[in-house]
Amino acid sequence: MRRTPFSPLLCLLNAALICGLAASGQTPANSTDAQVDQLYAEAKSLQASGDLAGAADKYEAILKLSPKLGPAYNNLGMLYFKQRDFPKAAAVLEKGLKVNPGMPSAHALLGISLYEMADYVGARPHLEVALRANPEDSNAELILVNCLTKLGDFDAAAKHLQQLAKRQPKNQQVWYLMGKVYIQLSEQALEKVNAIDPNSIWAHQVASEMAESMKNYDGAVLELKKALEIAPRQPGLHFKLGDLYWVQQQWEPAFGEFQLETSIDPHNCMARWKLGDVLVQQSIRPEEALDDLTQALTACPSLVDARLDRGRLLLKMQRPAEALPDLLAVAKAQPDESRPHFLLAQTYRALGRMADSQAEMKTFSVLEERARTATAERAKEAIQSKEKPQ
Repeated sequence: MRRTPFSPLLCLLNAALICGLAASGQTPANSTDAQVDQLYAEAKSLQASGDLAGAADKYEAILKLSPKLGPAYNNLGMLYFKQRDFPKAAAVLEKGLKVNPGMPSAHALLGISLYEMADYVGARPHLEVALRANPEDSNAELILVNCLTKLGDFDAAAKHLQQLAKRQPKNQQVWYLMGKVYIQLSEQALEKVNAIDPNSIWAHQVASEMAESMKNYDGAVLELKKALEIAPRQPGLHFKLGDLYWVQQQWEPAFGEFQLETSIDPHNCMARWKLGDVLVQQSIRPEEALDDLTQALTACPSLVDARLDRGRLLLKMQRPAEALPDLLAVAKAQPDESRPHFLLAQTYRALGRMADSQAEMKTFSVLEERARTATAERAKEAIQSKEKPQ
């Protein structure tokens, strides 16, 4: 049996059940007043003692005496809901809403009941009515999101999740659901790309990115080459192909593609940085590498990776005074990274600043130990997860 995940809303509706008829302002006529009052008191007592079935019988009796008493339907529906008898709850609540359509709590209960019965089409309008009556009801909105995702209306689900995230920015469930919804929207968009023209440059880019995500680099390269056959001067394509080679440390073809990209788009600072990075990785042509890295940083001053490469290169070229500003900037931008501090320690040593060098080495050691501990913890969690019985 599924457990409903909507306990906060259940608490609110349970409060409505307790006040029930007394707060409604609706009272039965003349001779039935005393009987209804007595039955209502008995229902409350039975509910308080945990006898939900007995309390439901009392509400059934109330409705036989006074079938136009809207809140009684709401309360009876709630009792059936609490017993997880969703078909009975839905039937009673539908009758109640015919008597009194203006009961948001009944709409909410009916929407949840229909959701639990997998009637997502029927549940949606009732949940929307409940939410319009109380736009700040995050619990009802979360239920509606689940319903919308079951219906495949990911656009509507995303809008509600954005509203939920604004109200509850630290609710991990909301961010988790938003991630899932955006994955679905992404997949739909990519399917549409293929449906329009499976041989377009965009379709080949999609195929390349999917292959890359599965570390099928040969397949990713092949798809990008197909895209380049269609549009050899499309900005970004040579960079993407060069990046695939770069990831695999295939420096020569990577360098060639980055060069082609800068010939098409001279202002592409990422391509310019990676031209310099390839030379740094190979420890060749340092002056050319320095020029590429400087051009990249002139166009994109906040490109931290290029700044790290330049600082490292200047240090290797025995120009520590020039390397220092770059490495200090990297350490400030990436306070949890150990590598900049190691390079700073070398730089200070080359400048004769031994106390500063020792301080940087100490920081480097602390960050390295922290990283090792975190890695060990993740490995331990992974092992424990595999050992847990499925």
